[in-house]
Formats: sequence, C-alpha cells, structure tokens
Amino acid sequence: MKINGNQVRKGTLLLIEDGLWRVMKSEATKTGKSGAYNQVEMKNIRTGTKKNTRFRASETLDRARVEERKMTYLYSDDMNVVMMDPVSFEQTEISLDIVGDDAVFLEDGMEVGIDFHEEDALNINLPAQVTLEISETEPALKGQTVSSSFKPAILSNGLRTMVPQFINVGDEIVVDTEEHTYVKRADK
Repeated sequence: MKINGNQVRKGTLLLIEDGLWRVMKSEATKTGKSGAYNQVEMKNIRTGTKKNTRFRASETLDRARVEERKMTYLYSDDMNVVMMDPVSFEQTEISLDIVGDDAVFLEDGMEVGIDFHEEDALNINLPAQVTLEISETEPALKGQTVSSSFKPAILSNGLRTMVPQFINVGDEIVVDTEEHTYVKRADK
C-alpha cells in the first residue's frame, strides 16, 4: 500500500530498502522556502538499527501490510510474552523486545491487538487507558488539594507516575498506556 510522506505517523510500518521499519517518532515541520516535511525517527524491526530521515509530502512510500489479531494475554517469562488466540486456542510467544515498556500494563486475561506481518508478530496494541490502583504515594498536605501540583506515586503494576495531591494509597486511577500518565480518578 502506498502512502505520502506527510501521512507517516508514530507506529507506521514502512518497507524501505528491503527492510521493515517502524516509525518511533514523527514531527511535521513547515519551513518557509523548503516546504513541508515530516522529520521521522525509525527503527528496523529485524536488526534494531535506528535511523533519522525526512519525508516530503510529495514522496511516495510503501506501507507494510499488517494484520491485527485479537489475542488474550496468558503469562510472561524472562524473554517472552505468551498470547493465545481466543478462537483457535493457539498460543504465540512474542519477544519482550517487541512488547517493550508496554509489558507493565499486561494483566491475566487481558485482550489486546497484535500486529502481524507475514506471520511475524511486530507490535502490541494495548487499550488506550487502563485502571490501576495506587500502591505508594505521599499523603496529601493540607491546603494543597486545590492547587494543580502533582506528587510521585507507584502503581499496582510497579509503574511510577505523577498524580494530583488528592489521590491517596488504595485509590484507583485511569492511566494513559501510550504516555504512561495519570488521566483521572477511576469511577466507582
């Protein structure tokens, strides 16, 4: 599938020079005399090599054909995450290198999307937000509950994030899985 250089976004998979590249960062830039372009940081899926490049809007790129399959998280070991197809019950091992920092959000029985390219697992698509409990945080100080200041907290999955002063140990909060940040207090 062909796309223009200005359509490249974070997470896009491109076929360039017989290699499969994942876009890690993409920043649209417009300068006066040279026109608009995307400044892109990419990583080769197979070799792990990183590369920075620019794509102009007029360039045509090959986007990799990716099939997303819904799978259920079973467990992790030191090197892999084991997922199961809920229809065929076939189990698939996915390297922790592919899952990356998103592994902290995986919970038993969680359904996630897995991107496959020619039967190779490439990426894991978590829900946009998850609900987690606060394990550790400082107590709220009187008078600071109204201000917009934040304090550090450790969540039930071990993730460290910043939360508002009114959040206490045992509270449940909604966390953005892409940015790993506080969104709001969870509805009870």
